[in-house]
Amino acid sequence: MRSARNRELLALVPASLLLTAGFSAVFIERDDVLSNVSLTYGALFLGLCLAAHVVIRVTLPYADPYLFPLFAVLACFGIVMIYRIDDDLAREQAQWFVIGLGLFAATIVLLRDYRVLERYRYTVAAVGIALLLLPRLPGIGAQINGAYLAVKAGPLTFQPAEFSKIAIIVFVASYLRDTRQLLVIGAKSFAGIAIPPLKHFGPLLAVWGGAMALLFVIQDVGSSLMFFGGFLAVLYVATNRLSFVAIGLALFGAGSWFLYQVRPTITHRVDAWLHPFGPLYDQAAGSYQIAQSVFAQADGGLFGRGFGQAIIAVNGQPLLPAAQTDLIYSVIVNELGLVGACAVLCTYLLAIERGFKIASLARDSFSKLLATGLTAVFALQVFVIVGGVTRVIPLTGVTLPFISYGGSSILANFVLLALLLLVSDRARREAMT
Repeated sequence: MRSARNRELLALVPASLLLTAGFSAVFIERDDVLSNVSLTYGALFLGLCLAAHVVIRVTLPYADPYLFPLFAVLACFGIVMIYRIDDDLAREQAQWFVIGLGLFAATIVLLRDYRVLERYRYTVAAVGIALLLLPRLPGIGAQINGAYLAVKAGPLTFQPAEFSKIAIIVFVASYLRDTRQLLVIGAKSFAGIAIPPLKHFGPLLAVWGGAMALLFVIQDVGSSLMFFGGFLAVLYVATNRLSFVAIGLALFGAGSWFLYQVRPTITHRVDAWLHPFGPLYDQAAGSYQIAQSVFAQADGGLFGRGFGQAIIAVNGQPLLPAAQTDLIYSVIVNELGLVGACAVLCTYLLAIERGFKIASLARDSFSKLLATGLTAVFALQVFVIVGGVTRVIPLTGVTLPFISYGGSSILANFVLLALLLLVSDRARREAMT
């Protein structure tokens, strides 16, 4: 256990050094002067991470020693990238990072026995669905690029779907913990495909289906992909039936085709994805955003133009729209090249690997399914935004976890991290006894 503490402590040092080096590069690029302010920022970041490290090691001594440092590396890199784009946004992101650390510590302290969530599964599900309804309420709902994603409370803007995804995963993991055997035993074969009994599958389908329906009502396509993928991942791990996943994918394909025909927003996004350089190329709408993303990444080449060298705007007009959110990965590729982008993706892959390792070590079903669902949602969020800007899939409006600008995303992912560490501590503790 002592060696685990030392490994986690040492792993935090590169994160603070990365922050210091990043700010130093920004100062040199802007003013050609190396300021000691970068050292101050690095020291503050290291101090905050050390405080979180103490909380983890005091409360969760057996938790995975690498997961928090990996998330810290992503967070510090995100703050530097946003600072390079906009100073004010970076300060706001740093504030959300501090608040997120507080929420992270509170989640660990208040949910030491996270299995209590099983007893309140329907309450948690109701809260998750209610959160998705908030953006459509008059007076507080806010429309962003045609989608109802946010809630405004005075000067603050909050995206409830970020927390709703965690609530729905908690419900799905809890429900399948009790019914997974019934779904397998009671399944009936039709044309060689096992179909789960509606009696036991119905409540799960109602909650998850209700959440998916609301996501399409508020037109949050990106979050719906994460909900859907997380649901299938948990369902497969719970039942070990590939046929259930096949049915889900078939329904997804049919639903996607139908929505493409009847929902102009989705039609527009798919057409822009298929023909980014065609007649839809337009700065105000159409495929301008995805086309500029492709140009920026191609311009970066193997090693990039150099940190701080990406041309984000010309004469006040955005050359890369939403560079701090949707297209931040394109900025990374443009400035750091394919090598830098691969380093970022490898950091994500390591964090995802640790998450699934936690799921594999967990002994009880709820812990295993919860860790699987949370890790799958995190992985899908990375895939959706990176796949969107690289034209693997249509571009949707989700944030790159811990790197894109967004307070709601920072807070929700810190809660996700806390839950994974809680599962990890229990799993590793039981494995040693």
